[in-house]
Amino acid sequence: MYIRQSRRTYKGKTYTNHLLVESVQTAKGPRQRTICSLGSLEPAPAEDWLGLAHKLQSALQGQESLSGSSTEIQEWVEKARNKKKSTGSDGDRSTVTVEPDRVQVEQAREAGPVHVGHQLWGQLGMNRILQEAGLSARACRLTEVMTLNRLICPSSEHAMPDWIRRTALGDILQEDFSELADEALYRNLDRLHPNREAIERALAEKEKTLFNLDDTVYLYDLTSTYFEGQAKANPQAKRGYSRDKRPDCKQVVVGLVLDRDGFPKAHEIFDGNTQDRRSLDQMLDALEKRTGKKLGATVIVDRG
Repeated sequence: MYIRQSRRTYKGKTYTNHLLVESVQTAKGPRQRTICSLGSLEPAPAEDWLGLAHKLQSALQGQESLSGSSTEIQEWVEKARNKKKSTGSDGDRSTVTVEPDRVQVEQAREAGPVHVGHQLWGQLGMNRILQEAGLSARACRLTEVMTLNRLICPSSEHAMPDWIRRTALGDILQEDFSELADEALYRNLDRLHPNREAIERALAEKEKTLFNLDDTVYLYDLTSTYFEGQAKANPQAKRGYSRDKRPDCKQVVVGLVLDRDGFPKAHEIFDGNTQDRRSLDQMLDALEKRTGKKLGATVIVDRG
């Protein structure tokens, strides 16, 4: 609905009237139907008309205003209702009256971000890539929810099941996550790690095709993550240069290669005492395994 201004001249004097109208679809195409006359809206400025039209439309559809309505608006609404009854026009019969103070929210689920992530997961063909790497359908679903968590609300594997249950992922994936425990997520990481080379290679090829990516420039850098415990079961956990200012803790070094658009191409985990310059050759070999040998490609690293 919107407000339309009309003028009529009678005996040399011009009269201004304002009409509340709505667009309707007829056999002859779209037409305007007058709901009621609002009289002269002076001195209300024209920029306020749209807001007024929205208030009237909401009131006519049975939506109660949270801030209340003026007596004048209520009179216009009653006038418009009477006009609709007299013309036999009931408007949208599918409209349902909602009383805000009687609405209760139960079991709310976050749906928007996970829906977008699920659609992109499908466009990348991730389930096929994971299945070709030897993962089961269940492992594919766990990998998807873990990936979406990293993108939307990064959490530890211990906290991740609660986040999953607060989203609509169970409905989207048709999977019951009510009893999901963190142990299942830890075990899934153990399945992914040995297959990372095949997964990264297939994903890099799919992304290049889907997004028309350039493969002439690569960015390489290192980071590290440390362990609070002894980490005796991890032979790569060693003391070295700590970027986290925790030389007292054992750590591992992580190398990551991105393309110029920020898409990850390869990653490797090195011993915690690995120096930056000694990791470059290994990382270049890993990059070649993922993307093939690129003649003329430039790899950019920092001086560290």
